[in-house]
Amino acid sequence: MAEPTQPILFFDSGVGGLSVVTPTARLLPTAPIVYAADSAGFPYGTKTEAEIAARVPALLGRLVERYRPRLVVIACNTASTIALPVVRAALDVPVVGTVPAIKVAAEASRTRVIGVLGTEATVRQPYVDDLAARFAADCTVLRHGSAALVELAEAALAGTPPSRDAIAAELAGLFGQPGGGRIDVIVNACTHFPLLEKRMREVAPHVAFVDGGPGIARRIVTLTVGQAFPATPVPGRLVFTRLGERERRIAAGLASQGFGTVEAL
Repeated sequence: MAEPTQPILFFDSGVGGLSVVTPTARLLPTAPIVYAADSAGFPYGTKTEAEIAARVPALLGRLVERYRPRLVVIACNTASTIALPVVRAALDVPVVGTVPAIKVAAEASRTRVIGVLGTEATVRQPYVDDLAARFAADCTVLRHGSAALVELAEAALAGTPPSRDAIAAELAGLFGQPGGGRIDVIVNACTHFPLLEKRMREVAPHVAFVDGGPGIARRIVTLTVGQAFPATPVPGRLVFTRLGERERRIAAGLASQGFGTVEAL
């Protein structure tokens, strides 16, 4: 059994995984949290599969050794679709991955045209092909990979809000495809993108946006049923693989969300 102080470890290339931390904290408000961002390797979406498959398990091995978590959450679609099996085989703790919420989108779509908005690495994965075939076989599934949205989300948390035009330009990558005008649901298939959802809704008020965060949070609750947690919330810990000025600005912005310490791996 886990000790009450053992944390849940969330891992992403940057701060996108906070969109998974937030719904988890609503369900488990006193769970200790370590959030690790691979800022030295950011962004993952433009890297090769081989680079990610080698980097992610090695980093998670170091993080598990240091923080001894009760559970690891790969809060990154790109890392999950590429490295999840290797990570699970390498670690001796439960590992939860993040996958595009295509099933949820297909269930909600009325036009039967859905968009998958992710990183370039995620949208080209065979895993996405499989999800579309299994859960959205009667839908047209359009995809667009955006590195710019990842950067915009990181910049927003560092204190620079995105412009409406910048968001519109990236969504045009979906709407501009043949049939794109009929999209009524967009899957935010990168954990960074829900951080920009308010702005996205302003640009595309006719579209519903879905992501995997709430489902992942429920999965975490299931895997920790019966485990002890502290009686009251404890400050979370932020860990960066490169701790520079940008990371310090992000950490300052997250202090109000309960992250009390900042560390470098």
